[in-house]
Amino acid sequence: MNENKNEGTPDEILAKINQETSKMAWTELLPFFAKGMAIYVSHNLDLIKVAYALSEDDKAQLEKWMAEGLVANVSDEQASAWHESNILVWASVIKPWLLVQPIVD
Repeated sequence: MNENKNEGTPDEILAKINQETSKMAWTELLPFFAKGMAIYVSHNLDLIKVAYALSEDDKAQLEKWMAEGLVANVSDEQASAWHESNILVWASVIKPWLLVQPIVD
């Protein structure tokens, strides 16, 4: 499920994820959403730490965030609203998933 697991120390993996995270227009990421691979991350969480938890298959932590509504599949309503407002998101790929966090002013 992931390419990051066991490829260095936690700090090295976090640094790699951070380097590969970028600001993008939501409209550029619609193919991931169409395939059901886009994951919403609340602005209340550190996107890099969520990506790390996913890369390490930390089910307990991911389930906790999901239960709290802080991590979830991007909904049709979110995708539509983001498309209409042409928002920017922070994006991080942990194959096959794309984590997206709307940029909040």
